[in-house]
Amino acid sequence: MINLKNNKVLLTLVAILVAIAIWFAFFSRVTPPDFSQYQAGPERKTAFFGYFEPLVADVNKDILADRAQVKEVCTADAENDAALSDLAVQYRVDKTDVEAESLCTVLLRRVDIVPASLALAQAANESAWGTSRFAQLGNNFFGQWCFVKGCGIVPNDRGQDQVHEVADFRSPRDSVASYMMNLNSHDAYRPLRNIRQSLRKQDADITGIELSHGLNSYSERGEEYGKELRAMISFNKLTQYD
Repeated sequence: MINLKNNKVLLTLVAILVAIAIWFAFFSRVTPPDFSQYQAGPERKTAFFGYFEPLVADVNKDILADRAQVKEVCTADAENDAALSDLAVQYRVDKTDVEAESLCTVLLRRVDIVPASLALAQAANESAWGTSRFAQLGNNFFGQWCFVKGCGIVPNDRGQDQVHEVADFRSPRDSVASYMMNLNSHDAYRPLRNIRQSLRKQDADITGIELSHGLNSYSERGEEYGKELRAMISFNKLTQYD
């Protein structure tokens, strides 16, 4: 005779183990390497780029999959397809964005890669090569802010009349994904997207050097910030990752 009680216990244990596995896969916090353990200079740079380049490539792979979907739907002339609607929400397209242009045009400008050289240079610049407080405690490697109380880490030098916090991410990859979505959707980085679109039309390489000219709004330093990024890309030979 089958022992139903034992079977029920076994099924319960299996369900618990599956739930635990899912939790660790999707919700557990990922701790970045302690880059301060590496000597500043070539050793730390090698460790930093070696850790982040695969993350950048992985996020860009997801973006290219989205882009392929946009191109497929738009080629079929089915602009009202549900897939485009979902991507429009994901890439934060609003009504004003499609007043003068088609949804396909807007999405093809937004749903595109961020060159690895640019992402690596900004990650290094914004996180002090992964050693900053925000990088180590909040997996924030791009200096991204959030504006809901408790959403992140309060900067020590935040003014009394300011409410922003530095966003806290579950993993460094989440930080990379959020950074790329920021560049691909925020109005401040429209110049970067226009440069990238122009390169696409010319069938030219999309490089960090070129796109850095569209990042004057990323920092209070304006044009000097872009110059600094280009210098970092050149000095560290980051175009090899593009």
